[in-house]
Order: sequence, then C-alpha cells, then structure tokens
Amino acid sequence: MVRLITHNLLACHVKGCNSNNFPLAFDGPQIEIREAEFNSDFLMGFFPKIEWSALVNASRQLGDQSLPEQQPDAENIDDALLKALHHVLLEIHVENGKMICPNCSHIYPISNGIPNMLLAEHEIA
Repeated sequence: MVRLITHNLLACHVKGCNSNNFPLAFDGPQIEIREAEFNSDFLMGFFPKIEWSALVNASRQLGDQSLPEQQPDAENIDDALLKALHHVLLEIHVENGKMICPNCSHIYPISNGIPNMLLAEHEIA
C-alpha cells in the first residue's frame, strides 16, 4: 500500500534518470484514511530519516495541510505535531492514481493500494 512513509523513500530508477528523480509526484490520487495505532517512540525514531520538504509537498498534494513547511528540531516536537505526523505518514493511503518522476516523467501506476515500480527491460539501468 502506498502511504507517505513509503513514498518518502521512493525514487525513479529508469536508466539515465540519475538526478531530480525524487520525490515522485502524485497524479489523480484516490485516498483512503485508515486509523493506525499511535506509537510516539516509532515516530521519534523515524523522524531523522524523513525528507521533510518531500513529505510536506506530498501531503499537500493529497489535501493535508497539517505539517509545518519547515522541519522542526527534534527537541521541539510536541504531541500535536507527533499526531499530525502519525496521520500523514501512517493513516493516509493512496489507493489508486499515479506517481510521476519529476525528471523523466516515467509513470508508476498505483492500483488497489499497490504501486507498480517494475520497469521494462529497456528502462533498466
């Protein structure tokens, strides 16, 4: 399933697409909100690994405005921000749509929550 925790790690790997291949842009996303168990320790452990601007932009593409533009320092994270981060990373599911590489415009379709990241033989580096 495509959640923003996964999306924040995906980049295009088409042959020759070596720069500006992250983050993938959403096109025509159909989302579903599914509750997930809140775990602040997990979120704080994952926080340093987040590409913040990519996460914020992706969440905005999906209609969520809850995260601040600038990444806060880890010591300045309060419960409200942790809950917003939890919602964005773990509860927003992209069920259908596309992800598009900003560099080469390769399209990665999403169907039933599963992204097709497979490349044709001629696209493999």
